[in-house]
Amino acid sequence: MFIQQLINGLILGSTYALIALGYTMVYGIIELINFAHGEIYMFGAFVGLILVTVFKVPFILAFLLAMAAGALLGITVEYLAYRPLRQSSRLAALISAIGASIFLSNLALLIMGAQPYTFPSPFDATVYRTSLFVISKVEIIVLASSILLMIALTLFVQRTKVGKAMRATAQDKDTASLMGININRIITITFAIGSALGAAAGVMVGVYFRTVTPTMGLMPGLKGFVAAVIGGIGNIPGAMFGGIALGIAEVMGAAYISSQYRDAVAFALLIIVLLLKPSGLLGRTAQEKV
Repeated sequence: MFIQQLINGLILGSTYALIALGYTMVYGIIELINFAHGEIYMFGAFVGLILVTVFKVPFILAFLLAMAAGALLGITVEYLAYRPLRQSSRLAALISAIGASIFLSNLALLIMGAQPYTFPSPFDATVYRTSLFVISKVEIIVLASSILLMIALTLFVQRTKVGKAMRATAQDKDTASLMGININRIITITFAIGSALGAAAGVMVGVYFRTVTPTMGLMPGLKGFVAAVIGGIGNIPGAMFGGIALGIAEVMGAAYISSQYRDAVAFALLIIVLLLKPSGLLGRTAQEKV
């Protein structure tokens, strides 16, 4: 029972981690909470669904195209909603982020309607059984895809020239600009990568739970933000760890307490972490010289 719930928590937590990465990357660069990220997650799920069901695109290609579409939407949101307010107060940017989230959610309701859509499973229903746990082929693919995407992001940030520029921009934008780094380009790339990961999570959740709705981004978006804060907002390994920890805590709470309290468990974990370590489990307390 415990091992089975642990695996379920890892699968759910891996999707939260992908969403959290979008939040933490954007915050690390421009210190903005992109509350429209949950809607980009929803958008990716719908793009994947439409490509598979309407245009009969093979799932792997549909998955990659959904990530590309999510990246394009993220760039558009940054250009229209955030870039004009970059020199304004944080409150103005926060209100713009909330407005973008509400706009995208209602636009999806207007276009797609309020009814849920069934995401056809692109994989066979193979189930692998052991004495300790049961896991399906879909669950293995979701977990493996999430891990591969997180590894790819880590390597990109740590090993590439663009990744180095992203880390420099996160550390000090003014100095990075003086060193010849195009700040606007780096911010655009950051939004594109974070949004692509969010869209990938949307497609995988659609395949896993077989349901896509225009409002599906609200709670996972909030939980992705919670995961980023738990791990340490602005910290990429922290976002991964926070997502996994949140998924495991939520599934264990549902299994051993009650499924009615699974959301409460997630936010209770956030409160406990903030009380004990306000900077997050892997975050570092920032010190400002005056």
